[in-house]
Amino acid sequence: MSDGRPRSGGRVDRTRARAWALQILYAWESRGSQGSLVDALDRTLATRRVSIRRQPYLRLLLEILDRELPSVDDALGSCLENWTLERLSRLDRSILRLAATEILFIDDVPAPVSIQEAIRLAEHYSGEESARFVNGVLDALYRRGRSHP
Repeated sequence: MSDGRPRSGGRVDRTRARAWALQILYAWESRGSQGSLVDALDRTLATRRVSIRRQPYLRLLLEILDRELPSVDDALGSCLENWTLERLSRLDRSILRLAATEILFIDDVPAPVSIQEAIRLAEHYSGEESARFVNGVLDALYRRGRSHP
């Protein structure tokens, strides 16, 4: 029975879907980027218990990234000063790729939300310095996109 108040479950499911996406992307890259990200997702879903509510967004995010990885990397590369994506830690690179995918290709997620979620992932899995770095790169990506219609 509903009490009429909005539920935050969708937000929580997306937050947790992002964490799953990070794990899958990190593992995929650790294994030499063999196969597609969708294949990596399917392998994960076959062996791990991922809430059914999180799976649609998890699949959407990884399908888009799988298809648009060169565009995502180009966009991120243009926002890095004195760095290349290859020089970044695999974890930071994965966080940036996921957030950039949302910013560039998923219209119903506001860019500031994507940036904040990426910062949280960096704080939780990487560290404070990484969180600041992720924030700076994604903010530059967001500002660049807003200035180029």
